[in-house]
Amino acid sequence: MSFVLRWLFAFLLLAATYNPTQWNFIRWSMAHYETRLSVVVLLGLVLLIGYVIYLRATLRSIGGFGMLLVLALVGAILWVLRDLGLMDLSDPKLATWVGIFALSLVLGVGLSWSIIRRRLSGQVDMDDVEE
Repeated sequence: MSFVLRWLFAFLLLAATYNPTQWNFIRWSMAHYETRLSVVVLLGLVLLIGYVIYLRATLRSIGGFGMLLVLALVGAILWVLRDLGLMDLSDPKLATWVGIFALSLVLGVGLSWSIIRRRLSGQVDMDDVEE
């Protein structure tokens, strides 16, 4: 359950920043930056803090190469789904949602990697050892 929550928060962070609907930070801030600049800056900083937390944890746990591997795996799965006719990415809105989903998986795996590795291998990280 902990991985699902970490992935869900990553998905919400990415979708709140940009998605193909009108309900996202990018479009809202472009429409309201002249009249509500303080709110735009505040919400932008909140999103930036979320990205710093996720990206720092992901880079520390799986690194850039690990991020590429997870993204490549998700890409290969999408390729198989497209080749089998189960998914058609010709719709730009669907393709954007799939991209958000793929990136959120990378961030979710990165933030949860210590837990996943501990369950798979039985090894404990130094951060997990109780004093």
